[in-house]
Amino acid sequence: MTMSALGNHNFAKMNGIGNEIVVVDLRDSGAGVSTAEARAIAATNGVPYDQLMVLQKPRLPGTSAFIRIYNNDGSEAGACGNGMRCVAERVFSASGEHAATFETRAGLLNCWQGPEPGLYTVDMGVPKFGWQDIPLAEEFRDTRYIELQIGPIDAPVLHSPSVVSMGNPHAIFWVEDIEAYDLARFGPLLENHPIFPERANITLAHIVDRDHIEMRTWERGAGLTKACGSAACATAVAAARLRRTARVVRMTLPGGELTIDWRESDDHVLMTGPAVLEYEGRFDPALFANVA
Repeated sequence: MTMSALGNHNFAKMNGIGNEIVVVDLRDSGAGVSTAEARAIAATNGVPYDQLMVLQKPRLPGTSAFIRIYNNDGSEAGACGNGMRCVAERVFSASGEHAATFETRAGLLNCWQGPEPGLYTVDMGVPKFGWQDIPLAEEFRDTRYIELQIGPIDAPVLHSPSVVSMGNPHAIFWVEDIEAYDLARFGPLLENHPIFPERANITLAHIVDRDHIEMRTWERGAGLTKACGSAACATAVAAARLRRTARVVRMTLPGGELTIDWRESDDHVLMTGPAVLEYEGRFDPALFANVA
């Protein structure tokens, strides 16, 4: 049996407005993380997380790392905005730099120091609205609303979500009260609905006014979380597309607040928020004893 490269390896337990993040820097070792290892880390006797951010050797000139992102069920995510702020905090504090470019499965992401200490900005790129880009299983010409509902046909509990890709699929249901629905019950049904061939992140959002949105998210592969950065971006963009909010908006999530700016000059989505180091540690090799 081969010994996992993660045994005794350093990690940082962090959070991005309550999104539980573990950051592992493997740039020196050249090693990677398998699905089984990602699941082992998330076990109750490990270091439970919503997302695991793994820094690997850069593959492209000018980038600081190639980032692989895992959900706590071992599946890979294309994007995680809260996790990227945590990565930026670790890299900046080690290097003294104030800006960096990272490569992810969803493309290149630029991060920089935010407007005040403890805040970090991630350029999450350009949102995609085409039904094939999200992706959806069937054609919808207008993805500002699609036909999808939960509950009786004549009195649906939730219906007509906006759908957006931020490097991962998002469905946003507009409601008057984000606490009035059992998201833990509806979330899995909607995440795995046949309309979403790659599953989807499911958000309930309430537009408070043109500059403020409240939201809760059931994350694909992670479940109910206190915050989902890419969902905050998707929700802000979807609201602006409906002309119900401005392009710069304050997002209130269960874990805290983010500022989302859907920049007019190039349609890039900028997310600014905190990243907090909780503690540093080393992985117990016993965690990986049964990993093939």
